[in-house]
Order: sequence, then C-alpha cells, then structure tokens
Amino acid sequence: MSRLFLGLPAPAKLNLFLHVTGRRADGYHELQSLMVPIALADTLDFELRNDGRIVRSGDLIGSPENDLCVRAAKLLQQESGTSLGVDLGVEKRIPAGSGMGGGSSDAATTMLALNRLWGLGWPRHRLAALALRLGADVPFFLGTGPALAEGIGERLTPLASRPLWFAVIYPQVSVSTAEIFAAAELTRSTKALTIADFSALQDNAAGGGNSAPAGLFGANDLEPVVRRRYPAVDAAIEHLARFGPARMTGSGSAVFAVLPSEGAAQEAVGGLPAGWQGWAVEGLAEHPLAQW
Repeated sequence: MSRLFLGLPAPAKLNLFLHVTGRRADGYHELQSLMVPIALADTLDFELRNDGRIVRSGDLIGSPENDLCVRAAKLLQQESGTSLGVDLGVEKRIPAGSGMGGGSSDAATTMLALNRLWGLGWPRHRLAALALRLGADVPFFLGTGPALAEGIGERLTPLASRPLWFAVIYPQVSVSTAEIFAAAELTRSTKALTIADFSALQDNAAGGGNSAPAGLFGANDLEPVVRRRYPAVDAAIEHLARFGPARMTGSGSAVFAVLPSEGAAQEAVGGLPAGWQGWAVEGLAEHPLAQW
C-alpha cells in the first residue's frame, strides 16, 4: 500500500448547457446539463498518517473545517471506519466562486486518493453515493469523463465528447449559487430533453447549423439572472462573443467560448481587462483519474 501520492489532478468542468426543468418539494432544483472536464486543474498531494489525523496545508479558502477536501476525508474516514489519517496539500488554479467546480473536484480527487491510500477498495459507485452528501457536482468528478447530469446532478449518463477548444475567462467576481437559484426571475420550467432530443441537438451543434452554434446548444438558464446582477459577467460574455459562441458555466462567474483551435482560444483570452484571468484549454475526453 502506497504511503504517498503527489500531484494528483482535480480538473475544472464547464457546463455546455444548463437547463432548470423544475423545483422539488424540498427546495432543490431539477436540472439537465452537459458537463465536460477541461485541462485546467488544481493539484493535490497526499501522505499517509497512522494517527487518524487529517491535516490540511497549501492554498485554503475559509476555515479548514469547511474545506471540501477535509469534509470528504472525514466523511470517508467515518463511513469506512478506518483508523488512518492523511496529510493533504492543495495547490489551487481553479478560482473559487467561478462555477467551474474546483472545490467539488478537489473533494472527488481526495476520495479517489484516500480510497487507495487507506486500502479501502470501494467501487466508484459507492464513493459517488457518499459524495452526494458533500455537493451535487462531486459525483460528476468521480465519473470517467463528460456526462449528461440530471436530477440535482446525481443522475449521470456518460457521453462521448468530440475534441473542443475553449477560451475561458474569470472576471474576478464570485457569484453566490444560492442567490441565483433563489432569484424570483429565474426560469424553472425548461422542457426536459429526452435522449433522442439530446442526440439530435448534439448532431446539429456538431454541424454548426444556424439554430445551434458549433459545440453549443440549449442555454444556461442561470445566465440571464447573473448577467443582470453582475455586470462583469455580462462584459466577459460580450468580450468572448466577438470570437465565437459564448456562455456562462454553472452559476458563474466564469464564461467560455467554443473555438476551432488552440490558437483561436489563445487569441480570445489575450489582452483582457486588468484583473481578469483567462485560459485557452482543451476539453477532456476522459477524467485524468478515470482508470483509478
């Protein structure tokens, strides 16, 4: 059993579309979204401890007790009954509050690493069922790649995704997911797609027809609300729309455009306003830890 894993990736994701199809009695929203991991990642280090302690180091936002990696480690420790612990270090590249799932991805990589480090041998579906207690996006990052997410994000259908290049901009504002989902003006009645609908739209998007720009179809139902409330997000979408079909990911604030090449993506994120961050990144056909 290994005592050390260094530099494990926790990739960001983009929501190529995000439809809010209803609201449940418990207040959670029913969603449909095509989620794709991208080549922008946090990196995590793990070293086995025999004393049961979970010690967090590296980049940290907020208190260690609320950190999703720490929560994931404690939850897995509790549910498995192991007496082992871990030294856990995180190097952040995915901005917090950007809608790219950085905290959720860190938690998923933590669960995958500790499953091996602690010698648990749990199958992925067992980890994913536990992960839903941490957040709706965490099970996606325990999958093997792009997926259609439904329900509150827990029902995942793996999908093949053709190679795509993205220009991604983070306009240095943090958006509250709870605020956006609570907004009175949020559309909550988008018609749910069937798999047949989805396949037809995907084929049309691949061809770049007028009704669905190449690489994108549907909409992000949260985007109009965020654009009205956060002018920086609106400005970032306007900037990227000059280069290709542009959209917000998740509940924001990061936005992206689908572009034909790495060069085109790099051009779109060049010369950004002061304070903005930008990346030219490729979509991943497979999660970097898909074989774990």
